[in-house]
Amino acid sequence: MEAGMRVLLAPDKFKGSLAARDVAEAVAKGMASAIPGLVIDCCPVADGGEGFAAALSTHWDEYPGICDPLGRPVTARHGWLERDGTGTAVIEMSEASGYHRLTAAERNPWRTTTHGTGQLMSRALDRGANTLLVGLGGSATNDAGAGMAAALGWKFLTSDGEPLEPRPENFLAIERILPPEDEITVAVIAASDVRNPLLGPEGCSRVYARQKGADDRMIEHLETAVSHLADLVAEQLGIDYRHLPGAGAAGGLGYGLASFCGAELKPGFSILSQALGIEERIAACDMVITGEGRLDAQTAYGKAPAELARLARGHGKPVVAVCGQCEEEAETGKVFDLVVALATLEPDPARSMRNAAALLRQAGERIADWAVRRTV
Repeated sequence: MEAGMRVLLAPDKFKGSLAARDVAEAVAKGMASAIPGLVIDCCPVADGGEGFAAALSTHWDEYPGICDPLGRPVTARHGWLERDGTGTAVIEMSEASGYHRLTAAERNPWRTTTHGTGQLMSRALDRGANTLLVGLGGSATNDAGAGMAAALGWKFLTSDGEPLEPRPENFLAIERILPPEDEITVAVIAASDVRNPLLGPEGCSRVYARQKGADDRMIEHLETAVSHLADLVAEQLGIDYRHLPGAGAAGGLGYGLASFCGAELKPGFSILSQALGIEERIAACDMVITGEGRLDAQTAYGKAPAELARLARGHGKPVVAVCGQCEEEAETGKVFDLVVALATLEPDPARSMRNAAALLRQAGERIADWAVRRTV
């Protein structure tokens, strides 16, 4: 690759180690040191989970007193996408309701809620947002979005008309659901990289609740509780989104946003791609570099690196992936022209995570060497 050539550097985060922007900057330094005059277009990406708001937002609003998953006050923020002047608020549900807010001992999806996410949505509406983009991922919750709905004015009542805090532990006591006086009238779009339904073997409780602190017994209780809530919504509101692809995202928040806010569920990467003009940027470059912390069998199913690779191949551009680890079953040779795994530079996972930035610079140098040899 000759000096003056253009590279699009569009990685996702390395979870637990570096944000997407830090990954891009580290790889860029390594490549620039090896190819003087190289033009690098840094474009951090995400697919709906953590990093989604950071990839899209031009500035932020911050609020104290937002509830964490257990109802404790924290300071949380949402971003604004105003590149097109639309006044779109970008909210990551993990900002208020994510598992990073809890210690391992505190994780308990029988009690955690998305109330804080609903508070951030409410604050954005108060600030004049006319569209809410909600990124789903990294949740500590399994409340089907009921906590979010309560923060927006929905009421969950017992048979005696007494209000209940809509945590899964209270779901079986709920008999009536009442809408708020002022329902959301702006567009709500939920961004997710998973297509799970709300219930069943592939639903939120049985697939994701264990990593949030649930054991086998709690998982079955969660399935029963969430099913009861979905039955009430179907009977009393006349809508039933339990089978909607993506309904099970973020502990069922996809379902809650569709049911209580009229949200449209979309793949997170498609939203980000359109907003950032990624396809146009691919067309203008000579090579695409993407990646994430781990490439595995799930990468090909809507994850940002695979979607970028698909777009790059459509424009006839070579595409390289950099990652921390790469599982054999990822079949990366069918997706990427080159994969550079940090595990080949530092086999110890703990040291690799601690020294990820330095290793990514080395990866950048290796990619540059491959690019030069490729064009000779």
